[in-house]
Amino acid sequence: MSNTETQPAEWKCGGPAVEVLTARQVPLGGPRAMPVRRTLPQRARTLIGAWCFADHYGPDDVSATGGMDVAPHPHTGLQTVSWLFSGEIEHRDSLGTHAFVRPGELNLMTGGSGISHTEVSTPRTTILHGVQLWVALPGEHRDAARDFQHYVPGPVRLDGGTARVFLGTLAGDTSPVRTFTPLLGAELSVDPGATVTLGVDPEFEHGLLVDTGDVRLDGTVLKPAELGYAAPGRAELTVTNEGPGTARLVLLGGPPFGEEILMWWNFVCRSYEEIVEARDAWMSGDRFGSVEGYDGDPLPAPELPRVPLKPRRNP
Repeated sequence: MSNTETQPAEWKCGGPAVEVLTARQVPLGGPRAMPVRRTLPQRARTLIGAWCFADHYGPDDVSATGGMDVAPHPHTGLQTVSWLFSGEIEHRDSLGTHAFVRPGELNLMTGGSGISHTEVSTPRTTILHGVQLWVALPGEHRDAARDFQHYVPGPVRLDGGTARVFLGTLAGDTSPVRTFTPLLGAELSVDPGATVTLGVDPEFEHGLLVDTGDVRLDGTVLKPAELGYAAPGRAELTVTNEGPGTARLVLLGGPPFGEEILMWWNFVCRSYEEIVEARDAWMSGDRFGSVEGYDGDPLPAPELPRVPLKPRRNP
């Protein structure tokens, strides 16, 4: 997925027991833009572990919204993580990958020094619903080779719910997907009226994104589309579903990312000069390769701000 904002903000990434982060709505796509809810990055918090970007969308009736149609666009210095609750998305990239994103199946793409791709909801899709996440690559691996991984995690029964662990380790299950920093990514389902206690790594900070349900995280109320942030130091997280229906959540985690990074458009870099270089390379047709099989022109890069980008920090 591309960040299609025409004036994307710049972010330099580097309380309370549970910090509640609310989403802002951002249009994704062309004239019939599909709205997405973005909880990362924002001024209150720019990173959770190496997770640096979180879009949450749907459920959208594609006959009304037009669905997802994101033309060829570049990425550098990051990995993209695609996870669906319903619908289907066709993925093509400059590695030559042609794959599909389906509910309960992980697609992870490594941009490294540069990759381009497209994402289009398929004609079989009626309701599109899911999350798109980015992971910042650490400095020593930010020019890693382009890569694409696909994984289908099985359900893990919890006392009061179910987990599907697509990255890292949780509830005795470990994903085989390769990452460049320790990470946790899992979809959680919590039964009506149930409380689930999860053993977690105390060196990790965590974010719990609510898709559906009346939820409390360690006693703090979280509404749908909100993300609850829990700082390192916890060996357990307690999630309570107070509603009459099943709650669906996405749990993210990782150790605090110790490097300073600069985000702009679809690039994760270390300096303004690197962002300028990446943008110029995309507009000139170098470095990112081409995507075959998409009927349309690549996305042009937004204009850079007139003054050099300024970093922003987590509180």
